[in-house]
Amino acid sequence: MAYLILKAAISGMLIALASEVARRHAGFGALIASLPLVSVLGMMWLWRDTGDPQRLADHAQATLWYVLPSLPMFPLIAVMLRTGAGFWVSLGAGCALTVVLYLLAVVLIGNG
Repeated sequence: MAYLILKAAISGMLIALASEVARRHAGFGALIASLPLVSVLGMMWLWRDTGDPQRLADHAQATLWYVLPSLPMFPLIAVMLRTGAGFWVSLGAGCALTVVLYLLAVVLIGNG
């Protein structure tokens, strides 16, 4: 249980760091948020938990394919905000687009 709490605390601190830096410097906050820190931490936790190189390789490859459908969310949100849409509407549309693209990715590449 302590290990789970440690993983959650470290992961949560990265999110807090990105949002705090973004309040002062949007570009630097975006840089922190764009780093694959969650993926790297996930791989570290998976390696520690399993020590299985094949499982880790499968995870890394699947992560690549699931990152791609999330990318259109960012320009959609930016365009919507710049054209006067509200934050929550823009965020909701971006998340909805991502869910649809994730479902398409699952159909196309499987979830193995």
